[in-house]
Amino acid sequence: MRFLTVLIVLVLALMAYIRLAPTNAEKWYALPDVNEPGDTREEGGFLAVRRITAPADEVLTAVEQRALATPRTRLLRGNVAEGMITFQTRSLIWGFPDHTTVAVQGDLLVIYGRLRFGRSDLGVNKARIEGWLETLGPLTAPL
Repeated sequence: MRFLTVLIVLVLALMAYIRLAPTNAEKWYALPDVNEPGDTREEGGFLAVRRITAPADEVLTAVEQRALATPRTRLLRGNVAEGMITFQTRSLIWGFPDHTTVAVQGDLLVIYGRLRFGRSDLGVNKARIEGWLETLGPLTAPL
């Protein structure tokens, strides 16, 4: 019985840490340099790059609206006027934070999602980013 109690306390402590650990917005407010459209999977993340077919501020506004309509997503740093925005999306049960940064670099929309804790996001960032891209419709060119 004591083992079970200790295990429950440890799990609750871990959950509290994951949900309450402070987030350094500066660390996540960054993007890799890109030169061409395409998708890149990496350990714990996903990078999607698309050509834009509308003005940059219109595309970023559409992405911002879509991102903020995503459950458990909040603005972490940036805005359309700055040309770059970082969002934090938390998983439903554990509250694991994923960070997604969006910007327009020249004629390219760059969306970069990555996890904060662990090594594998089980494809969650890729699925979320692809969902956002689907809603942009004619604002971006298909691959």
